[in-house]
Amino acid sequence: MLELRPNCEHCNVPLPPASVDARICSYECTFCAACVDTLLGNVCPNCGGGFAPRPVRPARDWKGGNSIVADPASTAVKHRPVDLASHAALVARVGDVPPERR
Repeated sequence: MLELRPNCEHCNVPLPPASVDARICSYECTFCAACVDTLLGNVCPNCGGGFAPRPVRPARDWKGGNSIVADPASTAVKHRPVDLASHAALVARVGDVPPERR
């Protein structure tokens, strides 16, 4: 089950569970859309993969006890600002490769 991390790892902006601005890679590294689009070039600085919009967990129990109430979001903040100079080198290597082919 996704952790639904509470913040952007780079800029530390809050990303509450219902945020449509949260982006995740396949390892659940979590960044805001602004950082992914303007600074990271859709390249995860931790694994080199691409990003997708993070799903929003239902706010209420529509079926089978599945909701944010039953499965709350993580409260563990991971604030690890990206070294943008180092990241630029990674983007130069893999940025032209579509995420599904990295």
